[in-house]
Amino acid sequence: MHDKMNEIVSLKNIVVDFDGEPVLTGLSLDIHDKEFVTFLGPSGCGKTTTLRVIGGFVQPKSGNVFFNGQDITHLPPYKRQVNTVFQKYALFPHLNVFENVAFGLRLQKKLDEKEIRLRVQEMLEVVGLKGYERRDTSNLSGGQQQRVAIARGLINHPKVLLLDEPLGALDLKLRKEMQLELKRLQQAMDITFIYVTHDQEEALTMSDTVVVMHDGDIQQIGSPIDIYNEPINAFVASFIGESNIIDGIMLRDFMVEFAGNEFTCVDKGFGHNELVQVVVRPEDIQVVPAIQGQLTGVVKEVIFKGVHYEMHVEQAGYEWIIHSTQASEPGELIGMCIGPDEIHIMQRAEA
Repeated sequence: MHDKMNEIVSLKNIVVDFDGEPVLTGLSLDIHDKEFVTFLGPSGCGKTTTLRVIGGFVQPKSGNVFFNGQDITHLPPYKRQVNTVFQKYALFPHLNVFENVAFGLRLQKKLDEKEIRLRVQEMLEVVGLKGYERRDTSNLSGGQQQRVAIARGLINHPKVLLLDEPLGALDLKLRKEMQLELKRLQQAMDITFIYVTHDQEEALTMSDTVVVMHDGDIQQIGSPIDIYNEPINAFVASFIGESNIIDGIMLRDFMVEFAGNEFTCVDKGFGHNELVQVVVRPEDIQVVPAIQGQLTGVVKEVIFKGVHYEMHVEQAGYEWIIHSTQASEPGELIGMCIGPDEIHIMQRAEA
């Protein structure tokens, strides 16, 4: 494992506004070397702006950007050891694949033609486009154009590659392939990838670290598993996959009351009888005969989702969502069991 303590990019109190509208509201973040970091959030949350601040395309109103400990807040993009792959690949239409990839090397004016040829061919091999050197970029598929853009971004061996929703234009099957490809590339090249997406599954699949953003600020930072299993608030819980979020009362350590019943849980450190919110993932509810359930409810609707059935179950005025490989019948009374590990307690959001 790499030394993750080595911070390559640090943002300190970044404030950005466009026409007086706040976009980033004092954001601070450390990104470690050789990590795959994803900014995740709905549109308008500030994730692309954060990426552009790191790239040098947006100047913050206040705050500082550090790169390996050096303040680069006022350095122009071309002087930063950072390259960007945009959603619109921005390939040069008049240049073939070879010249598109070689473009950044030619700007350096330090390399001879033989070295450039070697580097471009090596890079095209890495992205799976060996033999495409002379192709016209307009005759390539979306996925191939994307690979050219990535090869162009990596050819200068930047310390950091910024990727702004680069898979947005691809169909689902190709997206899935490219997600794995990008992860493989990041590990092979041993550099930091900072990725922007609004697709939760993409973020969870690819990243070492996920930064969940909302309204210009960071809600939670953690590994995909942490973010999924231990969401810090209702926004994160509902944004990262479906969740049942229900009000409850923390009776004491390891004991919570919700939905008219008391449950053992693994959380502690809340106040006595503190009002809390309880998160239970749909796949973590076990369906049992009504007589054995901690809760009982009536199945309202059953939807087949391919791998599992999604059931909407009404219980004491609350509608639960359950994912199960076994379907119950609409109108059926079922029991629901929720184990201590499947209950996640959050502080109740201020109304």
